[in-house]
Amino acid sequence: MNQDIIDLYDRFTHGHLTRRRFVDRLVVLAGGTVAANAALALLQNDYANADTIAANDPRVAASNISLDVGGGTMITCYLAKPAKGAKFPTVIVIHENRGLNPHIRDVTRRLAVAGFMACAVDLLTPMGGTPQDEDHARDMIGQLKAPDVVKWLHGAADDLRQRADSNGKVGVVGFCWGGGFANQLAVADPKLNAAVAYYGRQPQASQVPAIQAPLLLHYAGLDTATNAGIPAFENALKANGKTYTVYIYQGANHAFNNDTNAARYNKPAADLAWGRTLAFFNKYLS
Repeated sequence: MNQDIIDLYDRFTHGHLTRRRFVDRLVVLAGGTVAANAALALLQNDYANADTIAANDPRVAASNISLDVGGGTMITCYLAKPAKGAKFPTVIVIHENRGLNPHIRDVTRRLAVAGFMACAVDLLTPMGGTPQDEDHARDMIGQLKAPDVVKWLHGAADDLRQRADSNGKVGVVGFCWGGGFANQLAVADPKLNAAVAYYGRQPQASQVPAIQAPLLLHYAGLDTATNAGIPAFENALKANGKTYTVYIYQGANHAFNNDTNAARYNKPAADLAWGRTLAFFNKYLS
């Protein structure tokens, strides 16, 4: 697909364009309404085949739970863990700016199959939960306040550490919007044991001294907007002696891990990043 169209869609999904302006520009770039509609079908997430690990996979014990994240706030979560075993290394999964959708639930089950207890938080719970309409979900996420989100994530980490089925070590992985908040949780929670951010917004350099957790940072080579913050972040990490690894996947677009998005999914990059993610969590959480 034309890279200009993918870049336009990224601007729309990150709130820089209204849907009307996005569609108008898409028609121009695609060369007409019919071509624009065809492109849109590839750009939007298709959850028909989201389950690489079936919801009823016998290797996984999955359930919907609620966590008390402080201040009287309850957050709904999708928790998946190995069907056998007593205590597991634990991972918080933070969704993209579309909320807790079938793709993120599948990612959570992938972690369970790999031996982790994974908890995907629905950070839209205080607003009624993730809706089916992705545009509405994105609008709702735009109304969240970052300090509240960080506080809820910190509370979730505290809750999960104390579970009888956790080994007491907690990491986090986030994607896009969630990747940015994976970084922010690393700033806020000195007890966090590991953090993985997929194409996530970087913290300010002044926040880096507070980070205690090792970081694994995945970036897409074509994601110029997010990548603009890498040099300052990496310089601050180096200056403060932090443990981190940065990977840039050349030729990959933002959201390259999302296999429900035909236009941006990059299987070689996704597979390589996922293997590195599992190895990282095994090193720091097991």
